[in-house]
Amino acid sequence: MATTTQITTGKVRFSYCNLFTPRAVQEGAQAKYSVTLLIPKSDKATVAKIKAAIEAAKTNYLAKNSGKKLPANLKTTLHDGDGERPNGGEFGEECKGCYVMTVSSNNPPVIVDAQKVPITDERELYSGCYGRAIINFYVYDTQGNKGISAGLNGIMKLYDGEPLGGGVITDSDWDDGWEDEDDDDLLG
Repeated sequence: MATTTQITTGKVRFSYCNLFTPRAVQEGAQAKYSVTLLIPKSDKATVAKIKAAIEAAKTNYLAKNSGKKLPANLKTTLHDGDGERPNGGEFGEECKGCYVMTVSSNNPPVIVDAQKVPITDERELYSGCYGRAIINFYVYDTQGNKGISAGLNGIMKLYDGEPLGGGVITDSDWDDGWEDEDDDDLLG
């Protein structure tokens, strides 16, 4: 019997948003829609849902692939933001106190705001804003490389946050108190 591998997260922070245009991780790789989710460690409910969905993905894989085994230390897309990256480097400061998980999809995810209205303006969804994600866990087994990953199905933006990396310009940024003079001497 298949068990559920799809979950909806609690509030997370979005980073490395490639949600409107797919991007290849490296040259020659397939371009995918993706986002990195920064999941607060204090969100015990989301963490429990993730762990249950990972176990369900393992169970489903073994049920469909009789005779195959999974390694005890199966790779996973879920990482401790207070630890090291899989490549040995450090996570950024924004990852501290969070679990870090990158999810992707070959297909465009559903993208909505808090009222479930579709978001079509790419500037509305950026690295640093907060929301929820619908993700689906699965076991990958390619050329002897086995692990657990998660596909991206949908994103709900809840509210803005401080941008990570590049900035986001809003209308209020232009209200800086300057008095523009109507003087031709400014340019010459």
